[in-house]
Amino acid sequence: MSTAPDVIFRTLADPTRRAIFERLCREGEVTVGALTAGAGVSQPVVSRHLGVLKQAGLVRDRHAGRQTHYSALPGALAPLVDWTTEMAGFWESRFDDLENLLGRMDQ
Repeated sequence: MSTAPDVIFRTLADPTRRAIFERLCREGEVTVGALTAGAGVSQPVVSRHLGVLKQAGLVRDRHAGRQTHYSALPGALAPLVDWTTEMAGFWESRFDDLENLLGRMDQ
């Protein structure tokens, strides 16, 4: 079973999907048409990527008439922030241990 960080990493591993998510983070709510205009890919491809982002909980949609507006949910990145914080602490500890060992070896 996938954990939240796995799903988010897998979802954002695709450069087009990541670019769409980043654009939504920067610009706020954007229509599918506007996203397609700046994505360099077709509307069906953008819609497919938005579906994956939505399924991962990274974006939400709002329907207004015939248009669908998407916006990013940056708070959904919290599991990645937690994971990177944990890993940073792990590596800092390892580097401190290495520095101590090297210091003892120099004496």
